[in-house]
Amino acid sequence: MCTAREKEAISAYFKLLEKKGAKSGMLYKRSLFLDQFIPLLKNQPLERSSYSKAIERIIKTIPADIWHDSLNTAREFYPFWMQDIKSIAAFSRQGGFDIQPLKWQPQPTSLKVLTDALKTAKFDATESRHLSAYKQALMDKGANQQLLDNRLNLAKILLLQLKGSPTDDARIYRVAVDVTLPLFKIDENKQLFLLVIREFYQYWIDNPDNNLGSDQGIEVTFID
Repeated sequence: MCTAREKEAISAYFKLLEKKGAKSGMLYKRSLFLDQFIPLLKNQPLERSSYSKAIERIIKTIPADIWHDSLNTAREFYPFWMQDIKSIAAFSRQGGFDIQPLKWQPQPTSLKVLTDALKTAKFDATESRHLSAYKQALMDKGANQQLLDNRLNLAKILLLQLKGSPTDDARIYRVAVDVTLPLFKIDENKQLFLLVIREFYQYWIDNPDNNLGSDQGIEVTFID
């Protein structure tokens, strides 16, 4: 059962979505997710870690083909649950509410399949340029060979997931990340993947001037 705080957060969230033009079908899908998600937040402190743990729990129970939609709803709902009016306003200004979601998703796969594919994977000129720029930035920071190999392989896994995508904006990147992240079952590897995708994003959009590790323009997940 929802508490008054959660009911207020849900009401404010859906009012904003409706104001932005969200259709009834989209609102219904989000409500289905929140019906499952909200009970996991019951009596939890208003902390990012509590929210992240709830996401970790629910993502294990839902089909892979709705991982992105579910994580996207959780991402959007977070500032409402936190009662953070400034973040809601900033998120709204930056186009953070996905009213017209992309239909594209990477094909269903496993981490083993993706890892095995790295042995023979070929990357086009643009992808290779992004990888080279990321590698150089890591080397400039003093990365050793093992660190380079690990991080570049994770960036390559994401690029494999992005192959065939219809565009190259932040939304596509988020879709690929959201679909790939739950494939990592070991928490340490999941954390490293999150670090890499935040670092690599600026090189993927050809905007390395924001510096290594900057995640300006993209909030990919709330699973820390």
